[in-house]
Amino acid sequence: MEKQIGNYSFIIGVIIAVVLGLAAPKLGTAADWLWSLLVVLGLVVGFLNVPGKETKEFLWVTVALVVVAYAGSAQIDKWANVQWIGQYLSGIFNSILALVIPASVVVALKDVWDMAKPNV
Repeated sequence: MEKQIGNYSFIIGVIIAVVLGLAAPKLGTAADWLWSLLVVLGLVVGFLNVPGKETKEFLWVTVALVVVAYAGSAQIDKWANVQWIGQYLSGIFNSILALVIPASVVVALKDVWDMAKPNV
């Protein structure tokens, strides 16, 4: 059951990230609430969605996502030159960061905690 909650949280988070990235300029104060929701969903994904055996793979994938999304969002002046979709791509990259970073921090801390526990 916990895994299903984590799976749904991730799917909902990705959908919200894309919608927020596409609609952020038009959402006004609702965007702040959605950003907060993305962070919470990222935490839920980190706590519930990644079992011990999948930790390393999840962390590698999130590192790749964070690097690519950060590189994409850091080039905001370049994205502004891309006709019609540039600002939306930048928004999507930032939204993905808001979802993935909390999840990866939680999973990494859980992994460090597991490594630090004494083997009994």
